[in-house]
Amino acid sequence: MIFEERKISPLEKKAKKTASKSFLPEDIDDSILETIAYQYPKNEIDVQLASEEFSCVCPYSGLPDFACLTIKYTPDKKLVELKSLKYYLYAFRNVKIYNEHAVNKILEDLKKALKPKSLDVTAEFTVRGGIKNKVVANFRKS
Repeated sequence: MIFEERKISPLEKKAKKTASKSFLPEDIDDSILETIAYQYPKNEIDVQLASEEFSCVCPYSGLPDFACLTIKYTPDKKLVELKSLKYYLYAFRNVKIYNEHAVNKILEDLKKALKPKSLDVTAEFTVRGGIKNKVVANFRKS
């Protein structure tokens, strides 16, 4: 069976803008993140999302960095649409960014899109050079 050409969505196109060559953090298009209305704003819930496939590129060595990324947030009026989050995270794949900066960029972009009550982003990077790196960034609405 021959694979038929599939139609690429606008979100996927934006995410793949950073494929096949190296980019900088400012090349990531945060408009990839789409939201949906949270229909139960009186019910305070925690949303926890995890991806074991997050990757970016070390700007110093040019080697790939892999991490298990966990996003935990308490929504106010918006939820992140999961397919858009997947494409947003994919956009980091060929971006030269330090681990700590990647986690903070994700926190800032999600904070801007969701305006949540609270938000935690944690990335546990795989061991490289004998060192394991875990980065945690937090936000709490005042």
